[in-house]
Amino acid sequence: MTKNLVIVESPSKSKTIEKYLGSDYKVVSSKGHIRDLATSGKYGLGVDVDNGFKPNYVAIKGKGNIIKELKRDVKDSSLIYLASDPDREGEAIAWHLKDALGISDKKYKRVLFNEITKDKVIEAIKHPTVIDNNLVKSQETRRILDRIIGFRLSKLLQSKIGAKSAGRVQSVALKLIVDREREIEAFKPEEYWTITAIFPDYEAVLFKYKSEDIELKNETEANKVLEALSPNYVVESIEKKEKAKKSKLPFITSTLQQEASTKLGFPAKKTMSIAQKLYEGIDLGEETVGLITYMRTDSIRLSDEFVKSALNFIDKNYGKEYKGYLKKAKNTENVQDAHEAIRPTSVLREPTKVKKYLSADEFKLYSLIYKRTLASLMADAKVNQTTIIFDNNDYKFKTTGQILIFDGYLKVYKDYEAREDKILPEIGDKQTAITNNVDCSQHFTKPPSRYSEAKLIKEMEELGIGRPSTYAKIIDTIRERNYVEIEDKKFKPTQIGIETTDKLQEFFSDLINVEYTRDMENELDEIADGKIIWNDVLAKFYDLFEVRVKDAFTDMEKKAPTEIGENCPECGNPLVIRKGKYGEFVACSNYPDCKYIKKEEKQVVEIMNCPLCDGKIIEKKTRKGKVFYGCNNYPKCKFASWDKPLPEKCPKCGKYLIEKNNIVKCSDCDYEKDIK
Repeated sequence: MTKNLVIVESPSKSKTIEKYLGSDYKVVSSKGHIRDLATSGKYGLGVDVDNGFKPNYVAIKGKGNIIKELKRDVKDSSLIYLASDPDREGEAIAWHLKDALGISDKKYKRVLFNEITKDKVIEAIKHPTVIDNNLVKSQETRRILDRIIGFRLSKLLQSKIGAKSAGRVQSVALKLIVDREREIEAFKPEEYWTITAIFPDYEAVLFKYKSEDIELKNETEANKVLEALSPNYVVESIEKKEKAKKSKLPFITSTLQQEASTKLGFPAKKTMSIAQKLYEGIDLGEETVGLITYMRTDSIRLSDEFVKSALNFIDKNYGKEYKGYLKKAKNTENVQDAHEAIRPTSVLREPTKVKKYLSADEFKLYSLIYKRTLASLMADAKVNQTTIIFDNNDYKFKTTGQILIFDGYLKVYKDYEAREDKILPEIGDKQTAITNNVDCSQHFTKPPSRYSEAKLIKEMEELGIGRPSTYAKIIDTIRERNYVEIEDKKFKPTQIGIETTDKLQEFFSDLINVEYTRDMENELDEIADGKIIWNDVLAKFYDLFEVRVKDAFTDMEKKAPTEIGENCPECGNPLVIRKGKYGEFVACSNYPDCKYIKKEEKQVVEIMNCPLCDGKIIEKKTRKGKVFYGCNNYPKCKFASWDKPLPEKCPKCGKYLIEKNNIVKCSDCDYEKDIK
């Protein structure tokens, strides 16, 4: 009998942890969730909405064998450590494992690995806890809410306007994008003018007349100022002061996604995928170790142990004047779980020391996390800022310059914060500067810009909708559903995206909005804290929601299908584009009286001669639209391949080659080569 069994989510994490724990432990992976809500019952929700919202869980497709193997491992073990990720989702996975595998209360422990390093893993094993049922109920409530809203609204929109889906947070995020587009469309630019005095080494901008701010709204007003100006600009005041440029806080999930987007050009999905690998463990030759702490966190806290080691590192490598302290910032009200910020697991693992073990993108993200964490514990940068005010016949001009006098945290973070010194010449009080070079320029106010991915994440976080750990999935979904398109790296809503938002607002404006979604997040937090009962929250929501859905199924106008400009050859009515199980097709608008369907004219793409007969290999599609390659002599010849066959023969064995993931491989032997 195995003495101890540890169940984690990730296979790569299991290999790393097993090396740390030794022969007394067996570490296996559940490969994420093993169960989800069924799609049976009322409306296919997998939830008994009439009996306290009792969920009906079933094994996820393809997880049956994993569950069987886990049950065998549990049977052969005396103690089971449930070590899924240290967040609400991970807590729910731990509960599902315990329930599905029939693990008794006496036979299990819950352990949390906030970082995958030998010391921390062993320490976590020594200090186990139990499953937090309040966290489980909070996650379960979120899942049921998302299922009810997703299934009911998606079916409604599919039947009425042909939209693909709707979601509790997804639809609010889309509304933000659509609302911004409407602001842009409604925006009316306003004219304004600027006047700038240009000197050899600097420029001064008009900002006041006497003691009042000045706004020039047209050319006439601008010319009036120009006529009043002389070449003489008298120094009215000089202000010199030292200013601190404060270091940034360490990363939480949302700020990491934002900074990786703006500084590295990474989509949120890519950032989280790379961060997951850095957390789970990287083979550094002599050891496999997690390079960063858990990356789904809302906390800016750093452990006392790490802070001490980092401050010693800063003192040794940069000098004591560079030592700072972690700035305290007020956590937002919906901070979840008692994690640390995202940080390197060891300050001694500098990016350059581990670079050879990382891919280019892994190195970029690790460098960003490492330097941001170190910078958060370094002293503020300091600049000398000089502001000079000139007077010209009661018109006031201002110029500002600054010089970096102490780089502080910028010593390590300068690559991510562009700046340059602007040096003003020495000039005395009441001294006169002379110029006849004056720029007078017309401008127009600009509409608010569309959301970039980073700006949308920041907006959702500030509004308190969704969770930072879900932002990547939300953004991915609205893109996959074709609700938005990318224009100049910003989100622009498509027509179907706008129609979807408009219909939801017509019938569900009191539910699909920022305020209701934020309030629901707060209630989920209260469930996690044990302050309110989970199914009371669901009952209150469902009583309001289901009435709206039934009304919408009755009252929402169905969108007419698009005509293609041709008439039906059988009855003369217009042909239209319809949507079916396997995509769009053209049919008669007089259905069901006329069941004419226009046959698709298939374009045959020949790839090569068939290696099995005298036929041709052509591109084909399954009923669901997936491309594969088969012989045109089918069913006489049954050649078929998911990978694209190539006409060249293998130089090693003479069989045909295939192309897969930018690699040319032999269909029979081990020959392969990269496509250059």
